[in-house]
Amino acid sequence: MIRAKRQEKKKVAGTPDYPLWDFNKPSTRNAAAIFLVGTICLAILSSIGSFQAFQITETNEFCGKLCHVTMKPEYTAYQNSPHSRVKCVECHVGSGAGWYVRSKATGLYQVYAVLTNQIPHPIETPIQNLRPAMETCEHCHWPQKFYDRKQKNLISYLADETTTAWNVHLQMKTSASNSAQGLAQGIHWHINPNVKIEYIASAQNREKIPWVKYTNLKTNEVTIFEDSSNKLRSSQRDSLEVRKMDCIDCHNRPSHNYKVPQKFIDDLISEGKIPRGLTDVKIVAMNVLNQDYSTTDSAMMAIKKQVHEYYTTMYPKLVEPKKAEIEQAISGIQEGFSQNVFPEMGVKWNVHPNHIGHMETDGCFRCHDDKHKTESGKVITRDCNLCHEIVAQGTDSAMQISSSFKPLDFKHPVEINDQWKTKLCSECHAKLY
Repeated sequence: MIRAKRQEKKKVAGTPDYPLWDFNKPSTRNAAAIFLVGTICLAILSSIGSFQAFQITETNEFCGKLCHVTMKPEYTAYQNSPHSRVKCVECHVGSGAGWYVRSKATGLYQVYAVLTNQIPHPIETPIQNLRPAMETCEHCHWPQKFYDRKQKNLISYLADETTTAWNVHLQMKTSASNSAQGLAQGIHWHINPNVKIEYIASAQNREKIPWVKYTNLKTNEVTIFEDSSNKLRSSQRDSLEVRKMDCIDCHNRPSHNYKVPQKFIDDLISEGKIPRGLTDVKIVAMNVLNQDYSTTDSAMMAIKKQVHEYYTTMYPKLVEPKKAEIEQAISGIQEGFSQNVFPEMGVKWNVHPNHIGHMETDGCFRCHDDKHKTESGKVITRDCNLCHEIVAQGTDSAMQISSSFKPLDFKHPVEINDQWKTKLCSECHAKLY
C-alpha cells in the first residue's frame, strides 16, 4: 500500500497525503457508522474479556491447578493450611499495580520454565523476591493488635505397643502477661514498633544466622550479638544482606507447611483416622514413612504392602479380627503421606523446613542458642520459658500439673537423662526421618 501510494504520487501531481472523507456521500457515512459501531463493540468486548481474564488469573485454581504437577505440593499444603480461605494473590501479590505487573512478569518466566521443563525439583522458595510482610501479612495481623497469651495443648503418641499418648500443655507467651503492656514482652516482642532487629544470614535459605543487631528505637541503644562458633569475617559482613526481621522470618511456612511424619501421624491418630487401639500402629506408621519413594503411586502401594506384612508377621492372630482397623490405618497413613510428601517434585518437610518451633529444625535456636554473644558476654538465651511455659505434661493416667503459677521443668517422654539441656532438639529429631 505504501509503495502503491508513492508510485501514484509520482504519476499524479498534487495527490493528497490522506484519504478524503466526504460525509455528503452515503457510502462515506455508512463506512464511518460501521467503523464507529464496530470500534465501540470491540472496546466493550475487549474490556469484558480483559476483566474476565484478570479475574481468572487472580483465582486460587489458576495459581494451583494450571501447572498441576509443578504446583501440586504448594496447592495441597495451602488447602490444608490456616490460610486456605485467603486468596493466593493477597499474600503473593498484594494491592497496587506495581507488584501486580511484577508478579505477571515473573509468571511469564515460570510458564516458559514449565513448557521447556526447566523447573527445579523441588521448586525453591522465592524468599528474596517476596513482598515485605508489613505490606501483606500486616493487613490482617497488625502488630498493635496482638492479644493475650494463649494455651496450646499438644498430644504426641509414643512408638510403643499401646501407642501411649503424651500430653504437653503450654502457655504460649505471644504477648505480655497483661494485655495493656502490648508487645513489651513475649514472642512478638521481636516486631515491637519500639524495637528494630536486624540480622545477617550466612546462606540464602536463612537457616544459619551468625550475626544479630538489636536497636532500641526509644533510647538508640545498639547491641550486636555474634555466634561465637561461627563468626563472620569483615568481608562477609560487608557483602551479605543485612535484613530487618519481620513476620516471615519465623512464620516462613504460613500456608505451605509440610509436616514431619511424627506430626501428621499424631494428628491423624487424634482425629481418629488412624485407630489408636490397633497394636503397634505408631511403630508401623513410622517404619513405613522412614523411607524414600520415587513416586506417590509406589508409596501408596508400599504403605499398603508393608502394613499388611507387619501384622501378618508380628500379629497373625489380629489380621482377621482387626481387618477393618488395619485397612483404616493404611488409609490414614496414605492420606498423611499424600498431603505432606510429593516425590515427583522432591518435596517434603526437610526440603522446606518450618522455622516456628525448634523440634526438627533449629527454628528459634538459629538465634536463641546461648552462642550468640556480645563483646561483654551478654547472650541471646535459649531458656525454654522465654517463649512458653509448661503448665501440665505426662500421660493420660499420670499428668503432672503446675501450681502457684510456677511452670514445670520439661520432662522428655523417653528417658535421655539431661541431653535435652545440652543439645538442640533438632540434633536428634531431624535424624529420625
